[in-house]
Amino acid sequence: MRIRIVAGVVLGLTLAAPTQAVAAAPQPLSGSAVYGGDRLDRYQDGAWHTLARTGTLPQVAASPDGRKAAWVTDGGRLQVREGGRTVTLASGLQGGTPCLTPVWSPDSTRVAYAGGGDAVMSVKADASTPPRTLGRSKGVCHLAWSANGRYLAGYTGEADAVYRLDVRTGKAVRAKGVKQVTHVQSLSPDGRRAVVEFPADPDALGDGSWPAAFKPVVLDLVTGRRQTPKVKGRLIGASYLADGRLVVRVAGSPGNTLVVLDAAGAELQRLAEPARARSRALLQVLP
Repeated sequence: MRIRIVAGVVLGLTLAAPTQAVAAAPQPLSGSAVYGGDRLDRYQDGAWHTLARTGTLPQVAASPDGRKAAWVTDGGRLQVREGGRTVTLASGLQGGTPCLTPVWSPDSTRVAYAGGGDAVMSVKADASTPPRTLGRSKGVCHLAWSANGRYLAGYTGEADAVYRLDVRTGKAVRAKGVKQVTHVQSLSPDGRRAVVEFPADPDALGDGSWPAAFKPVVLDLVTGRRQTPKVKGRLIGASYLADGRLVVRVAGSPGNTLVVLDAAGAELQRLAEPARARSRALLQVLP
């Protein structure tokens, strides 16, 4: 994978006192990522590693560390696979529903999922403790978990709203500025903003499957303000990293490009995706 670092420019710099600590810049990305399809694959150091062969099951998720997979079977079992071992964490769920994807906690130790009746549940990935209820929310489609661990967000089964659940209080609040929505990709680390997809055609909402490509919009869940990442080209995805950087996916040939932006929207880095990933869904960008 080819990597290009964009030289940084510091504006309005004020000289600090000799004893003042300077925050370290985040490490450049290596291009490692997890891609979906009929199986979940991690691309790392120029090689592909299969996490799980899920077939046509659409209810899948990759852990933030890129080493585990979670999915809901057609029969309603929540399963996790790591290191060649598959464990069933819960049963009696709604299987065969594309939008009801589970989601991993930021530390890759727990999985949250739709438990039925608007309940959002969580269970340890090693099955060492029983599932517990995080709260209730109408937004259970394509759940996303903020890096600070406090918020979960998803859209409704009617694709007409996004809700953000505060796991400390167990209460969910409807986001402003949403009338129709078909995907929630990720949350900013503080849970304030979400990368979402708004349908171009209100009459063609699809079946709720995780998109291989989508036009990303950053939505402020409190104010309803929308913003499209300022990156040239045809944008086909975007995801937040745990440190607040935004990775924007740009269509290309023979492969797509990942453009890394800082919190202010300035470009930090560009990475060329492998050609093999061109038409696959991007589930996780790994630090």
